[in-house]
Amino acid sequence: MSKLLSLLIAAVFATASVGSFAASHGGAPMGEKKTEEKKEDKKDSKEMKSEKKEDKKEMKDEKKY
Repeated sequence: MSKLLSLLIAAVFATASVGSFAASHGGAPMGEKKTEEKKEDKKDSKEMKSEKKEDKKEMKDEKKY
């Protein structure tokens, strides 16, 4: 019984370690879609920054009154 349990535990650890190794060495597929997404993300982040600045200005103006 204890041999079966130790074998089962060893199999679980082996499966987990092989899975993590495969995930770390998988890599992302190369393509133009990835660069397009990055450009869109940069545009969105610039818009978000400008919106945050406007919100901060509005809050400062509200505090003055």
